[in-house]
Parts: sequence; C-alpha cells; structure tokens
Amino acid sequence: MASIESDLVERKRALSGGAAEKTCRSICAFANDLPGHGSPGVIFIGAEDEDGSCSGLDIDDALLKQIADLRDDGRILPRPSMSVEKRELDGCSVAVVIVHPALLPPVRYKGRAWVRVGPTVRLASPEDERRLAERRRALDVPFDLRPAGGANLSDVDLDHIERHYLPRAVAADVLEQNQRALEEQLGSLRLTRDRSPTWGSLLAFGRDPRQWLPGAYVQFARFDGGSHTDPVKSQQVLAGRLEDVLSSLSRLLEINISSLIDVVSGPREQRFPDYPIEALRQLAYNAVMHRNYEGTNAPSRVYWFSDRVEIESPGGLFGAMTPENLQEGATDYRNQLIAEIMANLGFAQRFGLGIPLARRALLENGNPEPEFAVDQNRVRITVRAAQ
Repeated sequence: MASIESDLVERKRALSGGAAEKTCRSICAFANDLPGHGSPGVIFIGAEDEDGSCSGLDIDDALLKQIADLRDDGRILPRPSMSVEKRELDGCSVAVVIVHPALLPPVRYKGRAWVRVGPTVRLASPEDERRLAERRRALDVPFDLRPAGGANLSDVDLDHIERHYLPRAVAADVLEQNQRALEEQLGSLRLTRDRSPTWGSLLAFGRDPRQWLPGAYVQFARFDGGSHTDPVKSQQVLAGRLEDVLSSLSRLLEINISSLIDVVSGPREQRFPDYPIEALRQLAYNAVMHRNYEGTNAPSRVYWFSDRVEIESPGGLFGAMTPENLQEGATDYRNQLIAEIMANLGFAQRFGLGIPLARRALLENGNPEPEFAVDQNRVRITVRAAQ
C-alpha cells in the first residue's frame, strides 16, 4: 500500500463521486491483465493516491457491499473474479479489492475494454484488444496445448528433449537439415506456446511434473484378496517424466502376471498367463493418455486384486465418447499432445485401437470381456483373470 502505484496496484481515498466509476474501470483493467502477469491486481480504498497514507475512510459493511456490487450490477462483463475485505494495515483501516486475471478476456465496462498501462488506466487500443482476444483463443485449445502459467523453459528437461525426443519425433533427414534454434523446434512440436512450456510439455518432460500438476502420477497397489480393505502386498507411486512412468508401469504389470505351466500336453512346455500383458498395457496406457489432468489432484490408478485388475482414470468421458462407443474403440482426444508424444515414444502404435487390441488379447487368452464403469468423475475398466 505504501509503494508507488503500478500496473498491479492502485489506491483510492474514497468511493464517492466519480471514484466509483474509476474503480470499475480499474477492476476491468486488472481483469484484462494486458501485461500478462498472471497475478491479481489490488485496489486499496481508504488510502491517499499520492503517498498511500491513510485517508481516514470509515470501512463499514455498507461500503464493502457497495464495492462488491460493482462486480454484479451487469456493467462489467464477463463478470470478473474478485474479493473484497477490510484490512488493518499499519493502523489504517482500508478496503482491499483483489481482482484476478480473467480466463476469457477482454472484459468490458459499459461495453468498453480498459487496460492497465503502468500506473494508469486507459481505453484499450485495437492492438490491445487483439492481444486479449488471442489470449482468449489460446484457452480454446485442449488443456495440454495451453501455455503453463508461471512455468518457464528451465522447468523442462531441454537436454532430454533434444537428445532423446526430437530424434523420435522428427525424421532424421529433416532433423539433420534443420537450422532452427531449439526454442523454435519446441514451438513447432507444440511443446511451447508464447515462450512458455505447454502443460503437455511439463507432463511429458518436466523436471518435476507434480510440482505443477499434483495428480500427474500412477498409483499401483496389489491387494492380498479381492477387496480394497484387504492387506496391501505391494504398492508404488510412479511419477516423473512420462516415458519413465510408462516404462515403469509396463514392468510392474509384467512382473505381477502369474502363469500356469503345462508340461504334460506336449513336448514343449506351455504358459497360460492369468492376464495377457498386451491387454493390460493398452488399457493402462489409455488411462494415462485420456485422463483429465485439469482441476484434479487424483492419480491414475492400477489396483491388482486376487481375481481382477481395476484400471481407473480421473475424469469422465470426453467429447463424442459415450459408454457404448467406448467399448467399441471410438476415440476423442482430451489430450492431443500427450497422445502424440506417447505415439512418438512408442507407447501408442495406432490411435483409437487401444481397447480393441486389449479386447482381442483378452479373448485369445481366455479372459472375460473387460467391464466398463463410467461416471462424470472417472472411467474404470475391470479385467478379470482367466480361469
């Protein structure tokens, strides 16, 4: 409150006269966040403009309601996200208004977009409005293709991308002739946007993906029985780069499969696994590829019981998917970049065939058809052991 006004801070001595109008413009400008800070703007009401000293304003419930009503009277659209509270700062009572950047700019007050330029509020120019509209359109793309707010390229393992991923994602002759800088190559592969890593890039190649998306891991547990309440024989949390997670998951699935050995029926011994590894891999990879990573801290889960394996993916079905066409192998991609990265890394050979391939492998191994349970929060596939 005592520092100079900036593009994130403004002071008002009161809300009387024309101050209410100017406060609405400031709310609009902070919501538009033209500089792209990604941080809230703060308005102190009850502090002098010049030096931030206390103006002696009586901060009562009526004033706080008057400020809150500025958001809801229909003149600021779309309605911004903001909070209003009374605070005591260095012995001075002030109303603190915190305005969060809008997800769908531009925000307009009385039909006009306002922006913050340094410590001043100004009418948005056509170029300002173009920038704000582009920012809105960026949010129309799938989550994994959006820029990860607050992250920068140091949060991604660029050396691993350059040495291990680029040779798999780009033809060798093209890569050899490519004279572009690494940052341009990352952009062409949709691993960056607006000079920031995309969420898909952080998920696949982040130094610590869970720092940004706490649910970006696979929880594996093997139970000694057929119930979630039975003792846990073993459990693991698989986290880190996507390639490492999927490789570890594949190994875990393989070592937990049991096989009966027939040495009587012929000259060569035959093995009969309780689950075909190809089916479990396809279904587990699908759970990682198609899950919802946005707005949830839940992991993908693989729970292994004495009579079945349950594979659970956070988030309901996406787009054109229904419980009926899910079983037939229909596909709609919530995470387009993750699907592309998994294909380049060899974990998805042909798109849309994961479930059909799994069903065929189960049939050939003598397992029952997989069972699907779908609601708005999850997709769970149950695979029962071969008899």
